[in-house]
Amino acid sequence: MARPLDVCIRGGGITGRTLALLLARERLQVGLVAQETPRSADVRAYALNHTSRDLLESVRCWPTGNAATAVLEMQVLGDDGGQVDFRASDTGTSALTWIVDVPALESHLAQATLFQPQIEVLDSPQPATLTVVCEGKASRSREEFGVDFDVSPYSQRAIAARLTCEKPHDQVARQWFFKDGILGVLPLDGPQGNSVAIVLSVEDACTKDWMDMDASTFAQALEAKSQGTLGRMTLSGERASWPLQLAQARKWVGNAQGDAWALAGDAAHTVHPLSGQGLNLGLGDVGELASLIARRDYWRSVADEKMLRRYERARKAQIGVLSTATDGLQRLFAASGGGWQALRNMGMSGFERSGPLKNWITRRAMGT
Repeated sequence: MARPLDVCIRGGGITGRTLALLLARERLQVGLVAQETPRSADVRAYALNHTSRDLLESVRCWPTGNAATAVLEMQVLGDDGGQVDFRASDTGTSALTWIVDVPALESHLAQATLFQPQIEVLDSPQPATLTVVCEGKASRSREEFGVDFDVSPYSQRAIAARLTCEKPHDQVARQWFFKDGILGVLPLDGPQGNSVAIVLSVEDACTKDWMDMDASTFAQALEAKSQGTLGRMTLSGERASWPLQLAQARKWVGNAQGDAWALAGDAAHTVHPLSGQGLNLGLGDVGELASLIARRDYWRSVADEKMLRRYERARKAQIGVLSTATDGLQRLFAASGGGWQALRNMGMSGFERSGPLKNWITRRAMGT
């Protein structure tokens, strides 16, 4: 007879598989609901900080070679001369963050879960002492458990793509704030690479124009947006687009018909991509939950209510600070009028000169 599941994880993405590996390491019997669905080539890339890297290395799933590109410098440019520069050399670390190729990371995690005997890959949810929902922002399980999801939609969509550039990126990540959106350019393919992943946030009304451009026109428009910093750009694949929102579940843990559950990752919260912290927050969730389960008293169940409440309080506090700051920045740069423009660019210049404050915020973002 099969051993009953200690934990059933609904969602086979990066957060779900990472949690499965962390819990399997504690000799727990884990079910992972991970249905394979055909999809087009993935153009996403994530910025992962030091904490996320440590977590993935602990389960031996950090991507090797050029699949993870260290960022040595981050340049943030305003819409009227404001600029902030972050450098790894100023923090005494080897990198500010790493830009990780999503397909490579997912492949490492899939192989690791496949060969972990404590993990059973499932086609559908099964009864377990604890269910953890890692299904993403459109989670059906969240609705099943009766959890309200407070959503504040932005009047923007994100457009993601990959491009090859005339000039090497020199391991510099760049972000431009404009009156009509935000452009992030992330270095790929290692120290000598000249490929980048872009995330462009534009108003809903402009999305169709960007998505309907032919490849050459799209690349030329991005060259102009990026002020020719990387020279001539060539689109190297398909484009993807999705709506942007600020959202958070009212409850992250609970009990349904005697079975305990918890939310993690985008099923619990989403933020604007301008912070580059989306996946870091999700990995922070599963890292915290797995740590509390590993350190629980031997007589406590994995569904212990006090432990789960501790998880909820810790993660809500962490994410509340970041989501408030990110939302404030988005709204500040979306505000029209010369007064707002002068204020935000003056603020950027002041922050650049702030010394200890800038260093403190940098280290929080880095996860150090």
